[in-house]
Parts: sequence; structure tokens; C-alpha cells
Amino acid sequence: MTSLPVLSPAPPPPCHVAIIMDGNGRWANRHGLRRSAGHKQGAEAVKTAIEYAADAGIEYLTLFGFSSENWNRPETEITDLMGLLRFYLSHEIEFLRERRIRFRMIGDRSRLAPDIIRLVDRAEAETAAMHRLNLIIALSYGGRAEIVLAARRLAEKARDGVLDPAAIDENSIAEHLLTRDVPDPDLLIRTSGEQRISNFLLWQTAYSELVFLDTLWPDFSRRDFDTALTEYRGRERRYGAVVA
Repeated sequence: MTSLPVLSPAPPPPCHVAIIMDGNGRWANRHGLRRSAGHKQGAEAVKTAIEYAADAGIEYLTLFGFSSENWNRPETEITDLMGLLRFYLSHEIEFLRERRIRFRMIGDRSRLAPDIIRLVDRAEAETAAMHRLNLIIALSYGGRAEIVLAARRLAEKARDGVLDPAAIDENSIAEHLLTRDVPDPDLLIRTSGEQRISNFLLWQTAYSELVFLDTLWPDFSRRDFDTALTEYRGRERRYGAVVA
């Protein structure tokens, strides 16, 4: 009797995937539409990415929604983006609850309108007990500003005599970042063909695998996510060591 071949188990998914969602404006231009239409379609791609990550068993998904530098964009575009953010924070919490997804925000809340901060607080509170996927949205976020904030907090502790400056190490800095209770990303994906990290999770992505896709973010699909994970699984992660 011929024995059946033993199938190797599927490799585990990365624990944490971060995505720079790039290309909304170019998508809109390509389709002869206003930039706001690209942002709206991009918001639908966010839902696709969330559902894929949850189905794939990814534990953390961090999306770069709005950078600290994006405040320099035209006021009309910022207004459209904030309006879209209000809409989804108001209407899509049920989408997260149904899929048992926890919502969190990282970034400078002081620059957001008070009603948006209230919506963010509500979304975080209403999904705090969810555990299928941790969804982290970076809003008004900059990696350098985050590191500066961590350094300032450490300096204040040293000034107050709570911390010996000689004891400050990499762990100390990591513990004062906005992501202090989140594992570093295993995989960073950027769409639209651009190949840079644009001040996103500068400390946390020191050893992340980087995958750059030509797809514009509004066209991002489950197949694109598959492509990125396939490339990730083919990488050999060394963390600076030499593998024999």
C-alpha cells in the first residue's frame, strides 16, 4: 500500500505587519477624480487589509493613516481626510466589533479636533476587550517625534532622580515609545512603488523585512497581501548575525 506524503505545516504568519498606505492621490488622478475619491476608495482597501489580517492569524496590524508631515497638505485635502476619518470612526465600529478586532491609535492627539479625539476614545473603549486582531492606526504620527517624546520622558525621570542616566539602554527607550506594549513589526509593506519608510516606526522597524508593492493603495487586494506574505516567508531573518 502506497503511503501518502507527509505535508509540511504551513509556516506561521508574521506576528505584526505594518503598512504604509501610499497612492491614493495617484489613483484618483489616474481615474480623473478628486483626491478625496482616492482617499475614500483607500478607506475601503483598509477594510480589505483588516479582514485579511484577521483571517490569516496576524496578531497586530499597524496602518499609517496620517503622518505629522501630512498637516502641510492643502487645507481642503486635510478637511476631506478628517471628514472621512469622522465618518469611519462613527460608522465602522460595528465592523470591528463583529470581527472581534481591537482598535488603538498612536500619534499626536493634540492636533486632532476634539470631536475626533472623542470618537477615537470611544472606539478604543468599545473594542478594548477584543482579541482576534490588534488594529493600530497611526494618526498625526511621526517616528522622529515619537523618539523625541521617549527621550524627553527619560530626561524628566533623570532630572527628578528617578532614573540613573547610566542605566538608559535600548529597552528603556522602547518602554517609553507609543508602542511599548506592542512587538516590533516583522514585516513592513509599502504600496505604490515608492521605496522609503517616510518617518514611520523608525525605531521599531530596525529589523523588519521590507516589501514594496507597485499596487496603488486603493487597489490593494487580498492577492497583494498574499504576495507580500509569500515574499516575507522566503526571507532569512538574521538580525545581524551570520547564519552558517
